[in-house]
Amino acid sequence: MYKIRTYNNIASRGLERFSREYFAVGSEIIDPHAMLLRSYKLCADDLSPSLRAVARAGAGVNNVPVDACTEQGIVVFNTPGANANSVKELVLAALLISSRDIVGGIQFVSSLKDITDEAELNRLVEAEKKRFRGRELRGKSLGVVGLGAIGSLVARAALDLGMEVLGYDPAISVEAAWRLPSEVQRMANLPSLFARSDYVTLHVPLLPETEGLINEESLRSFRSGSILLNFARQPIVESEALRAALDDGRVASYIADFPVPGLTEHPRVRLTPHLGASTDEAEENCAVMAADQLVEFLSIGNIRNSVNFPAVSLEPSGGYRLAVTNRNVPGMLSQMMSVLADRQINVIDMINKSREGVAYNLIDIAEEAEPALIDAICAIDSVMNVREFQIS
Repeated sequence: MYKIRTYNNIASRGLERFSREYFAVGSEIIDPHAMLLRSYKLCADDLSPSLRAVARAGAGVNNVPVDACTEQGIVVFNTPGANANSVKELVLAALLISSRDIVGGIQFVSSLKDITDEAELNRLVEAEKKRFRGRELRGKSLGVVGLGAIGSLVARAALDLGMEVLGYDPAISVEAAWRLPSEVQRMANLPSLFARSDYVTLHVPLLPETEGLINEESLRSFRSGSILLNFARQPIVESEALRAALDDGRVASYIADFPVPGLTEHPRVRLTPHLGASTDEAEENCAVMAADQLVEFLSIGNIRNSVNFPAVSLEPSGGYRLAVTNRNVPGMLSQMMSVLADRQINVIDMINKSREGVAYNLIDIAEEAEPALIDAICAIDSVMNVREFQIS
């Protein structure tokens, strides 16, 4: 029986993925084998010796102590793409709001609630509607920074709106490249993208190299009067530099999903309260994806969508399976094979992959591993943990 501790409210469709025959799930679980959370801020002290996996029902993992998990051989999962459509739709709303003063228009009409004469109401509306004059998106250029699951959807939707789409992503994966419409113009660098874009939308993860990506220097490359959208992470944009660009007109307006002090009252800023994944569908998709990844990992050892371990998948070949996590140093695999050979244990199939300082091995063997075998593998210097599965 595997024990899963949950934090936050996890969508019931996700929790239903855990068979009650093999999994105990709840918020009061002690010494869990895995944790499933959304926004809960996990600390290193929360990582018990029994813990083998943490799944974040969302793309970002800034609320998970990833380095501490890696040091203890704990796999951290996220759910890239599960909330992509939800964020894309909010970005489209932001594009429209930034181009047409829809919010101001609604507020104006609401201010006329005490007028009961229809003729007078119509006269005021017709007289004042020019205050909310906007522009169309068709024919304008959109620069998309980051062409992953969300960025590629935004790019496709913008093309459907008749926009010229420019894209920049130096780390684009092969899978993402296949998803990207051929009409997207790939830019060689960010300054070129900024200089050609009427609108810029950010869709990069928060990493040391992306924190402060939009700063005083990069803002100098922006086309005067352009519009900046941030539905990625708040620290990607330096607030003080942005305020200066807003004040001098370099940036005409800023729409983001992350309220920060100093910007909430700015007349050229529209901020939403982190609504990117706040749809029933996105929460369900993230919960289901996170749960499925945990079930597969705990049941047969496969790893999909980990932020700190390599992707490893081995089709079960019958018999028993060992999952071995070790520090990524030379000679580890040969030492494990020697332990098995000394006990005349036949290896049916295996896979070994590494990621930075950690390596992960799945080894299918013909017979059940005796406790002495597990102990012998654990005793190898730099082995972090060993698990056994019956997969026949």
